[in-house]
Formats: sequence, structure tokens, C-alpha cells
Amino acid sequence: MVQALLIGLIAGIGILDERVLGATLFGRPIVLSVFVGLALGDIKQGIIIGAQLELIWMGIAGIGVSTPPDYVTGGVIGTALAIISHKGIGIALTIAVPVAVLAANLGTLVRVVNLWFSHKADKYAETANFRGINLMLLSTTVLFFLSAFIPTFLAMLLGASKINLIINAIPKVILDGLTVAGNLLPSVGFALLLDMLFSKKLFVFFFLGFLLCAYLKLDITGIAVLAICMAIIIVLFGNNGKKPNGKDETKSEKTEDNLTEGAIDFD
Repeated sequence: MVQALLIGLIAGIGILDERVLGATLFGRPIVLSVFVGLALGDIKQGIIIGAQLELIWMGIAGIGVSTPPDYVTGGVIGTALAIISHKGIGIALTIAVPVAVLAANLGTLVRVVNLWFSHKADKYAETANFRGINLMLLSTTVLFFLSAFIPTFLAMLLGASKINLIINAIPKVILDGLTVAGNLLPSVGFALLLDMLFSKKLFVFFFLGFLLCAYLKLDITGIAVLAICMAIIIVLFGNNGKKPNGKDETKSEKTEDNLTEGAIDFD
């Protein structure tokens, strides 16, 4: 029961990230899974699973009226069930993705209900009823919290034994197939991210990083440091002598040289 409450609280607080807490990144899978692992006594597995889930949802964003998968609820439940069942990353990915899609529908329902509270807050604002406004804002926050807390708490209440029974009832062939499919999901996440970032000017740098990693065996840290150095070089020397703020550095230096002490530069 205590573990179920802890995991539910982690999911509930995570869903409030970027809604109430600001962009703390607490709601990202790579952070939430660590806390799930800490609550379940296997922080190492939590870090591993969180890193894999982050690769899947790295490029996911809600654009316009589209509703992205609820990676908070999906990530927390997937990580928790994988750690409890001792089935590894394959089960975590297999569970997390469909749960995230289903939880997104619950999130849509919460937003619809929250419209009533928003209109009610508008009426309170017309009469300067600040207590009523605060109550409506608190109500919407509580609903978002419960939308992640309740499904996660109920999933954890099933317990490790029932979860193992359900997973062990699945044929090994299907489990192996789901594991392979789960291992491919990070590649799909990277593909979605690259599709958003595709540019003729920038894509060459992606292939350069791939070559450095594949053929020169340079690790991610080394590639990142090299990329930072290249960015600095491009900014300093790739804009025809102009400073980053758009001013012409050469012209500025010549102007300063021509000025005498006490002279006024009317330019």
C-alpha cells in the first residue's frame, strides 16, 4: 500500500509539471523513472528504463489541438511494473506506450471538465470574488493530479504476484516479439525528432556526428564538446566580421580609432 501511494504521488506530481510547477522537467521519463526506482528499491533499473523511455518521447509535443501521449502516467506505470516483475526494459516499453495513449484520453476528459471551472472562475472574476477564483484554480489542479494518481495507484494495488501471473500467462513468442518491438521504439522516437529538425543546412552536422561515433568511436560527450566548439567558431568567424548583435566590428574599430579624446560620435 505504501509503495502504491508513493508511486501514485510521483505520477501525480509529475503530471503537474509545466502546469503548476513550471518547466522543472520533473515530469520527464528520465527523471520520474529514477524516483520510481528509488521508491521500489532498484534505482539502477529505474535509470536504465527512464533513459530508454526518454528516447521514445524526446520529440513528442502537443501542437495546436493535438493531444500527445501521457508519457508521465505511461512512464511511471511501465517502469514500476517492469521493476516489480523483474522482466526488464522490454516489458517496460511494451506497457508504457499503450498506457500513455490511453491516459491521454483521460487527460482530454479532464480538460473538458476543467472548462466548467474556467467559466465559473470568469464569473467570480466579474464580482471580484478572489476566494472563488482560487478555489476554481485549485480544483483544476486537483483533477489533473488525480488523472495520473488514480490509474497509477490502482495499477500498483494489483501487486507483484498478480502482475507476474498476468505477464507469465503471455506466450514466450509474444513476449520476445514485444521485446524486439520495444527495443525499436527508441529509434522511432529519434526519427520523429529528426523529422522535426530536418534542414538542408543542419543535416550535414547530423551525419558528421554519426561518422565520428561510428568510425572514430568518439563518445557522446566528445561529440557534444566538438559541436560546442564548432558552434562558437561559426558565430565568431562565420558572419563576415559582424558581432552576434549584428554590428559591424571592423567599422566600429575604425570609428573608435578616428575619434580623438573628447570628440562625439554622432553615428
